[in-house]
Amino acid sequence: MEVQYELVDNVLSAEDFVRLKVAAGFKERPLEQVEKALRNGLFNVSAVCGGQVVGMGKLVGDGAMYWYLQEIIVLPQYQGKGIGKSIVNRLLGHIKSVAEPGTVIDIGLTAVKGKEPFYERFGFSARPTGMGQLMRIE
Repeated sequence: MEVQYELVDNVLSAEDFVRLKVAAGFKERPLEQVEKALRNGLFNVSAVCGGQVVGMGKLVGDGAMYWYLQEIIVLPQYQGKGIGKSIVNRLLGHIKSVAEPGTVIDIGLTAVKGKEPFYERFGFSARPTGMGQLMRIE
């Protein structure tokens, strides 16, 4: 069954962000932290179906050389319907529309284990030297 949805730019609320993250099995974050993160991001897109946000994606980085796709999440009951693909295409389209012509840029992301083939369809490939750290700030 086809799902009708629309993509809306830069309207993602902290409440919807947290709701989607928790529904996808990720840790809940404080609203104040999420609000600041959304303000400091470069761009975000929400997939809206029946007035409810059912998917999201964010761009972070320096807006010139380095871009990172973050929080590409679609509610489980809406997965497999092209929403995630549309979100990623919108994010990549935004990068292409604002990046400096004639330059090379670096676009990164961290895929949830098992979702790598989804991102490979967009030209992403695994980087063996990727590293990260989660740090608790007291």
